Parts: sequence; structure tokens; C-alpha cells
Amino acid sequence: MFTLTSLPVGTTFYPDIAYVVNGHERQYLDMYIPATPGPYPVVVWIHGGAFRMGSKADRVPLVMLNRGYAIVAINYRLSQHAIFPAQIEDCKSAVRWLRAHAGEYDLDNTRFVAWGESAGGYLASMLGTCGHVRAWDVGAHLDYSSRVQAVIDFFGPTDFLQMDAQRLPHGMTHNDADSPESQLIGGPIQQHVAAVTTANPITHIDGFAAPFLVIHGDADPLVPHGQSVLLVEALQQQCIPVTLNMIIGGEHGGFDHPSIPL
Repeated sequence: MFTLTSLPVGTTFYPDIAYVVNGHERQYLDMYIPATPGPYPVVVWIHGGAFRMGSKADRVPLVMLNRGYAIVAINYRLSQHAIFPAQIEDCKSAVRWLRAHAGEYDLDNTRFVAWGESAGGYLASMLGTCGHVRAWDVGAHLDYSSRVQAVIDFFGPTDFLQMDAQRLPHGMTHNDADSPESQLIGGPIQQHVAAVTTANPITHIDGFAAPFLVIHGDADPLVPHGQSVLLVEALQQQCIPVTLNMIIGGEHGGFDHPSIPL
């Protein structure tokens, strides 16, 4: 969390902008515009929270304001509000809204970076791999693209069906009916294989996916680090630029490492 007093001097803050007109209470975003001249490349920040909690005010990477980026932090419908694909539909809607309104905020609509952690990392990965999946572009501004030009994935799941095979001995069990992934899909993941396969980012990787930076701790008890290995291997098979930063001894975030700004 942050307070407005923690914002860099000169930052313009636009809170609670509806990216879906007359939409759900979660379909809002916050925008932070740096003091430097635009047009601004955009970080689309997607919070974590196991698909069932969290807020656009959580752990916003304000450090990017000092590097000349606009930051747009989005809320999306949680699994108790709607099951998949509502969440990626919301993220795509937010990106299209930003492009449609880029001129009003001096945004560079050719340079969008999706960045998220955990569930947010998953959704950032979905934005980076599903730009061509038009079925999830619903609502307004359909003449604008929902593609992003880069992804920063902090320890997001990428293949739900392999999570339990990869988990640490005392890690979270994901095949249970009450797991975050099962609640996202609407039932136990091993009983909904077709739906889960569609929901996996690695399913959609093609030669047009965005470049990725992937960061994961190898002692993560919630999202096994093998999930990031699978993602990186799938991206490499399509010759997509990707960098993996595996934090030795790192758990589920909170990394004390000079290369990690969060």
C-alpha cells in the first residue's frame, strides 16, 4: 500500500476511473502521470491476491514514475464475482480504454508493459500471449488493440494442471475444489481440463507474443517456480525474447534483491 504523500513530487493522480461504463464496481483503474514531459510509456499494474482478493492500490511500482513511465493500476472482477474469462476480459478492456483515451493523458499507446505478481502475473502473461484472442475482447473500444509490447511476470501460474506435480512438499495444493485456480475456473481443475487448458497462458503462445521478463523464487510455496520454467521454455520455442531471473531461496515475493524493485 502507499499514501498520496509518498508519490514523487509533481505526480498527477487520477483515482477510480471507470474503464467500463456502467460496469462492475471492480472495473476501475487508478492512473499516475509523472512530472516529466510525455508522451509516457505505460506500465499496466495488475495486483495479486489468488484471484479472490486484492486491490489496485496494492504494491503499486511507483519507482517507475521516476523513470518516466505512467502507471495504470487496475482492478478486475474476482472469482467470487465471475469465473474465467471475466478477468482477462477486464484486463483487455482496460488496455483498450487506455488506448482510446491516450491523447487525453499524453500516453504513448505503442509502448504498454503489463506487470503483475502472482494472480496479477498470470493476467499480465495472458495479456502478453492472448493479444490475438479476439473472443476475449468484449465491450467498448473494439477498434483499439488490447496487445501489450512487453510483460513483467512476477511468479504467476502458467499451467494450472501441472502445479501440484511441481509443488514443494509443504506447498499449496491446487487440485482441490477450493484452490484459487479451481475457484477461478468454476470447479476442480482436474475435472475441467478443456477449460483450464484455455485459461493457461502457455496455450496461447505464438510467434507474436510479447517479450517477457520473468521473476520467481525457487522456494515459492504457493506458485511452484517450475511454472515460470514452463513459460520460459514455451516462449523460447517460439523464439520470443525472454529473461528468467530465478531468486535462489526466494519465496512468494518480498525478494530482498538489488535487481528487484518490489
